[in-house]
Amino acid sequence: MSLSVKICGLSTEETIEAAIGAGAGLVGFVFYPPSPRAVTPEQVARLVRPVPPSVTKVGLFVDPDDALLDRVLTLTGLDMIQLHGLEPPERVAQIRERFRRPVMKAIRVGTAADVEVAQRYLGAADRLLFDAQPPKRPDALPGGNGEPFDWSLLAGRTWPLPWMLSGGLTIGNITEAVRMTGVPTIDVSSGVETSPGIKDVGLIRDFIATARTLG
Repeated sequence: MSLSVKICGLSTEETIEAAIGAGAGLVGFVFYPPSPRAVTPEQVARLVRPVPPSVTKVGLFVDPDDALLDRVLTLTGLDMIQLHGLEPPERVAQIRERFRRPVMKAIRVGTAADVEVAQRYLGAADRLLFDAQPPKRPDALPGGNGEPFDWSLLAGRTWPLPWMLSGGLTIGNITEAVRMTGVPTIDVSSGVETSPGIKDVGLIRDFIATARTLG
């Protein structure tokens, strides 16, 4: 089975077309205003029109309330909810039940103990996403900081639901990341940008082309 790729933090028609054309299995949109990749529901409603049903449309949220989720999902028709905040398992399960969408929960990893946190979400989430712990600086975001974590913490691990890897992935390190972890899906954002929030069509195509050789 070939490695699947999610391109996250998309905000233009050109980069979405590049991601789809190159073979991305998932495209992600950030609904978190502090992020340089943040978009509005109205923007995304337009951007997702050319996305075929075979590509999963994902909305990234950080500790969202129901009103935000309802507004975004109503306007955009996204397929999946990605929770990247400190949502406890109970909140994840509540969101999945209320909005009738698959939910992916991001697990922030810095140590082996962080990896074990994933066990708490097995009955609540539909997918897991392992990302790096945010760096300890005032401007750090919950994700998309362009920093990897120690992938050996995931070596030999399996989970009874689909899972993904993100955090500082680039065309230069994805071969090693996949080799060490055996991950079935990788998620990239800053690794295909020329500056924060500015995706590059060439980088997107090259990243996906490299990833497709690793499956």
